[in-house]
Amino acid sequence: MITSSSNQQMKNITALMKKAKERKSQNLFVVEGRKMFEEVPPEWLSKVYVSERFLEEPEAEQLLAGKTYEVVADAVFKSISDTQTPQGILCLVRMPQYPLSGLLRGDRTHLLIVESIQDPGNLGTMLRTGEGAGITGIIMNRTTVDLFNPKTIRSTMGSIYRVPYYIADDLAETIGELKRQKVGIYAAHLKGQRHYDEPSYCKGTAFLIGNEGNGLSDEIAGLADTYVRIPMEGSVESLNAAVSAALLMYETNRQRRRNGK
Repeated sequence: MITSSSNQQMKNITALMKKAKERKSQNLFVVEGRKMFEEVPPEWLSKVYVSERFLEEPEAEQLLAGKTYEVVADAVFKSISDTQTPQGILCLVRMPQYPLSGLLRGDRTHLLIVESIQDPGNLGTMLRTGEGAGITGIIMNRTTVDLFNPKTIRSTMGSIYRVPYYIADDLAETIGELKRQKVGIYAAHLKGQRHYDEPSYCKGTAFLIGNEGNGLSDEIAGLADTYVRIPMEGSVESLNAAVSAALLMYETNRQRRRNGK
């Protein structure tokens, strides 16, 4: 049993939680909690850690059947956890890799493209909502918050395991490639002349969502085929980025269901 937070494995977990550079270097990220543990694809699982108290729970034996794991003293487990009330199970997971082509499905392509999103909860919520709406993937630029930040991972509620992603070194170039693949590019933008539910999204579609405070950069917004806007009542000027993304993705889902696609 690991009884000290000075243990090298515990130090490594802390580094993986706090440093995107370390996660990238090791190609690993940390997930906590039973649900997230249960949903990890077996081939992605690298290492499992459980607290003493967790092992005493009735379902522990069944959950851990066939798995190799390390036991960690309760106090040490709490010290490495990123949550206020740790569930007692934590694991290291290998990062998947997807080519851009892995996000494309011809006319069924349905993408979310985010530029410089900074809030981990927003990004995780977009991924989770996107899975519900049937997106085929999410694309982000390098200045977007790390997808494998523990707060982002928690917010995905497991969607991180199922939604393909692509991190673009050059977002403009990536959007250009999507256009060559006949994907329509729509920007949620205050200059939009059409309401978001007016265009047809029944062919390959991608939505651009910008930074929470500044919106899309002029360069990226300028690459859109169409600007759309979400109508606002009262004195509200704009919606939360994740809420805006949800409306657009679910409108696409609605149209495609209506058209039997």
